[in-house]
Amino acid sequence: MSTAEHLAAIDLLRSREFPAERGRSSCGVGGPGYHIAELLTSGDFWEDDGTRWEATSDQYDAERDGLTVLLAERWGAPQRFSLASLFERTQGGVHAFEDAADAAEEIPEPWGSLSCSVPDLHLWRVDERWIALGVSQWDKELPFQLLAVITEIDPP
Repeated sequence: MSTAEHLAAIDLLRSREFPAERGRSSCGVGGPGYHIAELLTSGDFWEDDGTRWEATSDQYDAERDGLTVLLAERWGAPQRFSLASLFERTQGGVHAFEDAADAAEEIPEPWGSLSCSVPDLHLWRVDERWIALGVSQWDKELPFQLLAVITEIDPP
């Protein structure tokens, strides 16, 4: 997908209603109050010695940063929003003396799911909606994804 196609996908999702229930769409996943577009997906890294992983990581960061420049021309500089503390909150930061069921916090979607695989987002507030870009990877052997998020749900 080209940069022009990325921008078109973001614009399309900004104008779309949010789905009533969580599910897959033609460009990613969505649910009540959000769309997550999977703009680019790499191959996996099962047979990699780390060389291809490093190059792909750099490439996906560069793709996100290039798209950020174009969106910043529209909406100004983005906020940098770390999801690390959200991930810790979903895990509960459990100590030996705490009950795990009481410690974990439920984070609203899409933020809870994003915090499991995206370290940080480039984030804008535009027309009552949040627009975000991030690079996702669930595990070292799994593909990278360039994600665009459109949501009306405020970050926690």
